[in-house]
Amino acid sequence: MQDAGNSKRLTYGNYLRLDELLRLQEGPANYSPEPCNDEKHFIIVHQAFELWFKLILTELKQVHKIMNSERINENSMPIIVHHLKRVSAVFDLMSQQWKVMETLTPQDFLTFRDRLGTSSGFESWQLRQIEIILGLEQQQRDAGMDPVKHMERLEREGKVSSEVLIEFREIIASPSLNELLGKWLFRTPINGSFPNDKGDEKIVTDYLESHLQAMREHSDMVIQHFSSIGHGDESTLRQRMDKSIAGAEEFLRPSGKFNRSRVGLLFIESYRELPLLSWPRVLIDSFVELEESILLFRNSHARMVERMIGRRMGTGGSSGVDYLDATLKYRIFVDLWTVRTILVRRDLLPDVIESEYYGFNLDN
Repeated sequence: MQDAGNSKRLTYGNYLRLDELLRLQEGPANYSPEPCNDEKHFIIVHQAFELWFKLILTELKQVHKIMNSERINENSMPIIVHHLKRVSAVFDLMSQQWKVMETLTPQDFLTFRDRLGTSSGFESWQLRQIEIILGLEQQQRDAGMDPVKHMERLEREGKVSSEVLIEFREIIASPSLNELLGKWLFRTPINGSFPNDKGDEKIVTDYLESHLQAMREHSDMVIQHFSSIGHGDESTLRQRMDKSIAGAEEFLRPSGKFNRSRVGLLFIESYRELPLLSWPRVLIDSFVELEESILLFRNSHARMVERMIGRRMGTGGSSGVDYLDATLKYRIFVDLWTVRTILVRRDLLPDVIESEYYGFNLDN
């Protein structure tokens, strides 16, 4: 007689619903003949990716929920960083996961490649949603590679559920994480001044000019040093350094008006040692780390595909490896990378005005 208590006991298999999960590697319904060992390997690896994508979306949605606010509490900074670090770790893991796929030889893959039909990795709606929630703009994609239009067509054909398309449209209608990051940087207190404070424009302009002046002074030092050791003539060096300063000015003051988000970003990066700016600086670097991990993931994917099928056309009709290589040019958090070009070492920068504002709060 079965013990009634044991029948209700939660087991490892029950908790993970393993019976259901482990029946999902046999290919589509009525798939015949059943997948060979190599094809089953192919299916398992890609299913594992989709599970990781599901986790990534969960983490990014939590970040989005916190950042989609007019004010982000300081206590939320470590939470945001925690979620972003996990996403980066997952992308790093998935980069290595392509190594498992590389155990499939080109001839092994060709034995079942035709069975994939027109299915393509581009149809991974979870990865496309990840790109959109982060802030990848449509104009960066190759012509014809519009994920929304593609998903609309698949939904009309009954190949994806209407729920997938609804979620796509909801994500597109919401501000991206890149947009939310820009709004947060816009609110950065620069030398103690906030955007709505009286005189903020002058304070921000003065700070911007002080940084550009520090760049000019550092430029003179670099030119003098390289000239003295015979590494280039002063005229050529001056041309290069002036171009760098002009680039910095165009970045910070496009069309002659300062971009407060970029100036705020520069302020945080320049005075990272100030207690109030330490977590914002970690948050910024977490976004950079995330984008770097995505780029490495894309590169690992492209090299795996090239190793397996060379330069032939992709199953979905894309240019295959050429398309994947084109995705390596995608950049979302462009400003976070660009600002690194215009930083000046700390001892050459002017002191922060209202520095006590950025110190530790001794009242708590």
